[in-house]
Amino acid sequence: MARKISSGKYIAYFQSYTNTYAPVDYLETLFTEAIRHPDVAVLSVATRPDCLPPETVKLLRRLNEEKPVWVELGLQTIRPDTAELIQRGYPLSCFEDAFSRLKDAGLEVVTHVILGLPGESREDMLTTVDYLGRLGTDGIKLQLLHILKGTKLAAYYEAAPFHIFTLEEYANLICDCIRILPPSVVIHRITGDAPRRLLIEPGWSATSGRS
Repeated sequence: MARKISSGKYIAYFQSYTNTYAPVDYLETLFTEAIRHPDVAVLSVATRPDCLPPETVKLLRRLNEEKPVWVELGLQTIRPDTAELIQRGYPLSCFEDAFSRLKDAGLEVVTHVILGLPGESREDMLTTVDYLGRLGTDGIKLQLLHILKGTKLAAYYEAAPFHIFTLEEYANLICDCIRILPPSVVIHRITGDAPRRLLIEPGWSATSGRS
């Protein structure tokens, strides 16, 4: 990163998979080394609400006394039927419990939402975003749904095709999401990308220049 950015500070981002799914002493070694690097300004830990035992929250609270700690939670949707369809694996009450415990510990919470999940209307997606704004999430990451080769979602889409956002539709939805979020919520992401070799839909989101 230093070759790209000649000066400034960095976020130590534990992103892929579930980054609290380990013994707390192991996590403490990893997170402490990262947060104490002189060029690191923030520790960001992505995880699941059902993988946050009390001892892990206590660790994150201690580290937050040294430098800011953000915890990213993948909610995706508040609709229970959609959560079951995508096999999220936990109920909304689990998310609310984890969110409450993290906030009580003084930690910032960033919540992930997927826009375009099968069976969800525009109003459903905006309801999820509005819910998070009212709940008091500190940040939000809005992610365009990608259908990738070799996944269960790809098989589902082939058997029961559902609506895929056009670029214009998605841009308009993002604008509505921004409008209903409180000004205090930091928008960390408004979309994402996927490997072109795996992407089925939406084709316009590829970086190949297609539209």
